Amino acid sequence: MPSGADIIKDSVSEFSRLQRWMISVKDKDPDTYDSMHDRYIELKVTLSSLGVNLSELDKIKE
Repeated sequence: MPSGADIIKDSVSEFSRLQRWMISVKDKDPDTYDSMHDRYIELKVTLSSLGVNLSELDKIKE
């Protein structure tokens, strides 16, 4: 079973990667952006519940 630190590390990596993709498709493909946004919210809730301060990581800021 992964440790809390492993879950945080993996979630932060996915959160950062997802945001880069979202920024790159926002104006080009709104449908894809919307589907990514759902995962963005899930990761944001997960990281917040684990006590991760997202102020520096969150580039979308919705």
